[in-house]
Amino acid sequence: MEINQIKANLENPNPQNRLKAIVELRNHPANVVVPLLKQIMYDKEFVIRSFVAKGLGHKLSDEGFDVLLNLIENDRDPNVKAEAANSLAKYGEKAIPHLMELFRDESHWLLRQSIFAAIEEMGSPDVFLQLSQWGLEGDDLTVQLASISYLRKLKGTPLESEAIEILVELSISEIVAVRAQVARVLGIFEAPKARAALVQLRDDTNHRVVASTLEVLL
Repeated sequence: MEINQIKANLENPNPQNRLKAIVELRNHPANVVVPLLKQIMYDKEFVIRSFVAKGLGHKLSDEGFDVLLNLIENDRDPNVKAEAANSLAKYGEKAIPHLMELFRDESHWLLRQSIFAAIEEMGSPDVFLQLSQWGLEGDDLTVQLASISYLRKLKGTPLESEAIEILVELSISEIVAVRAQVARVLGIFEAPKARAALVQLRDDTNHRVVASTLEVLL
């Protein structure tokens, strides 16, 4: 599709036409794409704004980075913010402080899960520890379980002992799913304190927790 047709479709009242135009922009350079996406970053349809955020992740530029930060700061839809976070992560290490700030300030499960996934390949041990701690402070069980799982990444790092301390403390949680997840993660650690906590979990009153414990002890 020619750029003039794309521009016309971006202004079309039919959102399907605007979506098609955004998809077609993938065939054009960043210096053309980013300014056009910027023009519709406040579209009334959240799906359009999500596609804008996604498109910016395929056309990296300084201007695109700033637009993504703007979306993250000002858009109220967690789907848009999550897509913007995924795109921002493609900028590498310079995105990490912004993603951490977003994780800290926003408690929506989709957004936090997206940040966990986006930062997985580039996060350092201290980043994973901090994100996990923030996630565990919230009241969303999905995020809590993900936070426990990400403590695996601290094995063999200077922060391994801190991860084990957190897991041991959580091993007496009143929430069955939390104790079961803790058992799975503790199983990868070889420190005596981790093994001792597993032995305790083996005698848990809930069969799900016992099963998870036996899986890693066998």
